[in-house]
Amino acid sequence: MNIAEILFYAISALILGGGILAVTSVKIFRAAIWLLFSLVGIAALYFWMQVEFIAAIQIVVYVGGIVVLIIFSIFLTQNSGKEMAKPATGKIIFSALAALFGTAFVHNLIVHYEGFKYISAKPFNSNVEAIGTQMLSTTSYGFILPFEAVSMLLLAAMVGCIVIAMRPKNEMEINTIKETENI
Repeated sequence: MNIAEILFYAISALILGGGILAVTSVKIFRAAIWLLFSLVGIAALYFWMQVEFIAAIQIVVYVGGIVVLIIFSIFLTQNSGKEMAKPATGKIIFSALAALFGTAFVHNLIVHYEGFKYISAKPFNSNVEAIGTQMLSTTSYGFILPFEAVSMLLLAAMVGCIVIAMRPKNEMEINTIKETENI
């Protein structure tokens, strides 16, 4: 086993371990931190494949944007330190069966895929100018519409988080707010 294989397995363990801990963590803040580790592992995998532009986008958009938005949303709600409710046993069994079925399905696809023998051994050449032009292109192969849709989705999530955080939880808080307005 050479150093490239060892590095690949270490990065894969970081991604899978972070993902599993993000899903199984009882505290919501810790789940977000484990998700952060998993996404950093994906960026490391992109660096390992020598696709530095995509790795930088992974760090900026997902690690720097989405995880920060998730953590900010957690802190805006008033339950950031509390433990999440334990899921029902039926949901756990269904989730485990769905994960096993998905793993078996993907394994079956990989085993029976004939296209791997046609992949060339030459390295991937990523031209940053071509990637940027295609991402912001309005032609039939451009990605400007999904790019803008994701930005609107993030904006809607942020506004929803602020609305949830500003809403009083019970009548005692409403009375407290009315009393402070009278002062």
